[in-house]
Amino acid sequence: MQKRILAEDILPADGTAGTLVGRAWIPAARSQNNVAGPSPILVAEDGVFDLSQIAPTFSTLINAGFNRSNIDTDKIRYLCSTEDLLENSHSESRDPALPHLLAPVDLQAVKACGVTFMCSMLERIIEERAGGDSARAAQIRTQLSSVIEGSISDIKPGSKDAEALKAVLQKEDLWSQYLEVGIGPYAEVFTKAQVLSSVGSGDDVGILPFSEWNNPEPEIVLLVNNQAQVVGATLGNDVNLRDIEGRSALLLGKAKDNNASCAIGPLVRLFDNTFSIEDVRKADVQLNIRGEDGFELNEVSPMTAISRDVLDLVGQTFNENHQYPDGIALFTGTLFAPTQDRDHPGQGFTHKLGDAVTIATPKLGALVNTVTHTNRAPQWEFGISALIKNLSERGLL
Repeated sequence: MQKRILAEDILPADGTAGTLVGRAWIPAARSQNNVAGPSPILVAEDGVFDLSQIAPTFSTLINAGFNRSNIDTDKIRYLCSTEDLLENSHSESRDPALPHLLAPVDLQAVKACGVTFMCSMLERIIEERAGGDSARAAQIRTQLSSVIEGSISDIKPGSKDAEALKAVLQKEDLWSQYLEVGIGPYAEVFTKAQVLSSVGSGDDVGILPFSEWNNPEPEIVLLVNNQAQVVGATLGNDVNLRDIEGRSALLLGKAKDNNASCAIGPLVRLFDNTFSIEDVRKADVQLNIRGEDGFELNEVSPMTAISRDVLDLVGQTFNENHQYPDGIALFTGTLFAPTQDRDHPGQGFTHKLGDAVTIATPKLGALVNTVTHTNRAPQWEFGISALIKNLSERGLL
């Protein structure tokens, strides 16, 4: 069970000093025309403000280049205190009369880059070699270590050194499709979730009921506008089903895109004089998992260890060959390699129902979710058609 979510646990270390925007569900009693619905919001020192009169969708807000210093105060409306919003975002104790957080994306495509850290790349190879069998992972990990001498973290993808390593691994019959995207010229980019299907901080996050080997993937998520410009960042959990994807890369969609399997939040911090792309590059992403069985895991993923620069990942996703008129939310990958044994020696980590997962970094705050099965999480029912109808009923179209 989640602990009570407090504002100081969720906000960045410097509070509301930066430009914090997001989305919230506004109950009918607090809306302007007595119709409930989702709205872009600003979280500031003096509370939470509805931005729907400035931009009806979060995508529109991002693409319009929102700037807190140029707000037309006649077009924003006070909703509630920051404390009420964040504390009410706990799914188990939510007051339907108060606003609560949603994932801070709506019409943006939710994309993800995989195998962007060398450590996690090796774990992907192990998954593939093990065929989804966690019991074989330790043996294969030892075999790989004996072939790869020294650290490969300094190898630049697509370089001559990368080609040389490829030749060695092919000779030892250890070449993998994951190495192709890990050290080759092209990054892995896939669709993580459908538009409007992501869950926010405080919500349950889902794993398939028949998955027996899985883990969270703590990541920084870039917000990219429709001109391919990175304008801010947030946190994400790219939930990973190791046994499913390990059986075949063709099961990537089955492993990645499921009900409640993508968590994003709590808020987007836009770039300004308090936060920049350099803060993203230098961030340490912290992961904490607390199980109802007393298990606890703490890990840190330094973004300085990423093998491809985050702007390279954006360029490989959004370019002359593929455009995104509503912008994108781009997961940048994780260093987290779940090798710590939970139940049995050599079998590594896997989730249990009720695990509380916190992903945090000082500049972006904390994303908090509880693990459940995908068929027990609230069903995804509010899609694009529902959004259009809702915006029309609220007079925002």
